[in-house]
Amino acid sequence: MFMRKQLLHSIEECIQAAGQLKLPHVVAFIEQASKMVADAFQANNQVIAAGNGGSLCDAAHFAEELTGFFRHYRRPLPAIVLSEPGHLTCTANDVGYEWVFARGVEAYGKAGDVFIGLTTSGNSANIIKAFEMAQQKGLKTIAFLGKGGGKLKGLADLELIVEAFQTSDRIQEVHMAAMHLMVEMIELLLFSKEKAVPC
Repeated sequence: MFMRKQLLHSIEECIQAAGQLKLPHVVAFIEQASKMVADAFQANNQVIAAGNGGSLCDAAHFAEELTGFFRHYRRPLPAIVLSEPGHLTCTANDVGYEWVFARGVEAYGKAGDVFIGLTTSGNSANIIKAFEMAQQKGLKTIAFLGKGGGKLKGLADLELIVEAFQTSDRIQEVHMAAMHLMVEMIELLLFSKEKAVPC
């Protein structure tokens, strides 16, 4: 009985998290971020994404939806996630873990690309440094944040701060749903004139 009560409570939290997507500022963020990424692809630029732990998995999920397929067959879209083990361990070993993503942005990023960083706290040092590097190199930036936004609040061109939840799982659920919606909107912006063939 105790487990059922906790389960129902957690399910209700999941529903409340999904409800955040309807908030006007979240809808506006998804529209603006989708257009920013679509415009970058139209200009032959790419997306670079990064995160730690579950947020890295979400960044990888977002990138593969772009390079692979989402709902329909269409050309692949250039997106990479900064997760290569050799790079991560080399950089962390030589200069510190806080540099692993900044070095990746420095290696791959160019003006006009879009850097997307995910951190539920907004305080991950390696994501902060990656945003700073992205800005130095002229990349556009999108932040997926939680818990008030932390040190990254206000630093990116566009930001989504998931409010009302203090645990990373609920914040990441909103992040991933927003990214799925972004991919859908990016496909709408880029491929709406093409005949849709479901995957």
